Amino acid sequence: MTDFPDGMVWLVGAGPGDPELLTRKAERLIRSASVVFYDALVGADVLDLAAPGVRMVHVGKRSGRHSKDQGTIDKLIVAAALAGERVVRLKGGDPSIFGRATEELDACRDAGIIARVCPGVTAASAAAAGLGQSLTLRGLARKLVLVTAHARAGEELNLDWQALADPDATLAIYMGKAAATAVSRNLILAGMPPETPVALVESASLSNERHFHTRLDLLPLAAKAALGDGPALLMVGKAMAERAGNSHAMQHAMKV
Repeated sequence: MTDFPDGMVWLVGAGPGDPELLTRKAERLIRSASVVFYDALVGADVLDLAAPGVRMVHVGKRSGRHSKDQGTIDKLIVAAALAGERVVRLKGGDPSIFGRATEELDACRDAGIIARVCPGVTAASAAAAGLGQSLTLRGLARKLVLVTAHARAGEELNLDWQALADPDATLAIYMGKAAATAVSRNLILAGMPPETPVALVESASLSNERHFHTRLDLLPLAAKAALGDGPALLMVGKAMAERAGNSHAMQHAMKV
């Protein structure tokens, strides 16, 4: 394969979980790999696309349950490529969005290894699709801001809340469930109206996807009461106002 010789690394976006949301290129690369290093949030159905006998290495990192540090992951990828393997580093969503792609690309390039990126569908796009809503809205939401609410253990969530409290933006907050209280409090203190619509989407694109609409001041309660253990995205802004018929239509579509 001309774009995937032995000793090369591809950082591949696994999308939000549904294997049908993989790009055709991502699927081809997964099937062509001799070793796959995959994250915790990569769906089982995506992993099943690997060829029989391929070495599958779990290097998953989820909030509070880090199995391998980034430096170790870098070394594993580099060692496999130097051994002549065709390496797929499979990341949930898009590798370039909160995926630590830069660290892994730099480690490969420093070792003289060719490394490239295959983009994937990011969680915000899948969540909006599941809601049947747009992330932008003409005249109301002119821009989209992606931010992660992940902070190291014991550290306060340090974000530019003043800039994030933009009434003309939709704010998509990755890994935001545990930080819901801080998000609500700080955005309101920064001037965002308490009644600002918020949509919570858990396990976007999967069969157990769950939606909940609330408002910014009620977000802490909603995040605790309405969501389960799956990865969740918080989406804040006028574009997230619940529209009549959306939930019923989407529930019907998922049953068909």
